[in-house]
Amino acid sequence: MRKTGWLKVYRAEKSFKSLAPEFDLAAKFGLPLQSLDTAGALALEPSLNPVFAHGVFWPQAASISNPLGVTRAYAAHFTRLGGVFLTGDARTLHRSGSNWRIETDQGALDASHCVIALGPWASDLLKQFGITLPLAVKRGYHRHFRAQGNAGLARPVLDADVGYLITPMEQGIRMTTGAEFAARDARPSPVQFDRIMPRARELFPFGERADDRTWMGSRPCLPDSRPVIGRAPRLSGLWLTVGHAHWGLTLGPATGRLIAEMIAGETPFCDPAPYRAERFN
Repeated sequence: MRKTGWLKVYRAEKSFKSLAPEFDLAAKFGLPLQSLDTAGALALEPSLNPVFAHGVFWPQAASISNPLGVTRAYAAHFTRLGGVFLTGDARTLHRSGSNWRIETDQGALDASHCVIALGPWASDLLKQFGITLPLAVKRGYHRHFRAQGNAGLARPVLDADVGYLITPMEQGIRMTTGAEFAARDARPSPVQFDRIMPRARELFPFGERADDRTWMGSRPCLPDSRPVIGRAPRLSGLWLTVGHAHWGLTLGPATGRLIAEMIAGETPFCDPAPYRAERFN
């Protein structure tokens, strides 16, 4: 984990001036930021080319260099604490007496409580129980590149006017695209890279691809930009944690704590009412 903040750069004067409401909101919630000129931004990231007029540095933002590595580390810790991983098809979930039962490769598993946390695939299971959420997906892509010479980055950098982000990862410099509105299972169409690359090379000295894989992910989104966290409507013992959009890594720990406190009958650390599934009915 790197607590090095993140940097947004703005090529157009108009784009930077439009940030006043965002700055006001940050001040309201006590989030520090630094408004920078080109020289100030280059002091933070000297490998950038000065093709932008302004920068905004958000010093409290943290980032990680390998999300999969973090996931595996937590999984290993869970196992050391006595947790068990079983593999099965979530679509086999059904009532068995007063319990919920799912079929796994090691046999049937029964539990009085069950949490559905299936991201963009949640609807495939929920429709079996008559639960309909206005869940959609925003797809995104990324690729990894080497840098020319000794160029590098210390933190994520958003090229706001072009619509992509670059960040240092273990695999190389990751470039992420903007959102793509498409069906979850539609064929990948990473055409944004062809449009982004000429502008991105203006900003940073990219070298060759670091791998030949283009990653694609589907982010489960709800229309009010809040996840569903809480009881499944009309189904005792069934719980939902669905629709975290682009913020699963950030909201995952808070969601885990909230749903655990609710299942255990404890006083939740925050009001769960804004996240109820019933708000869409």
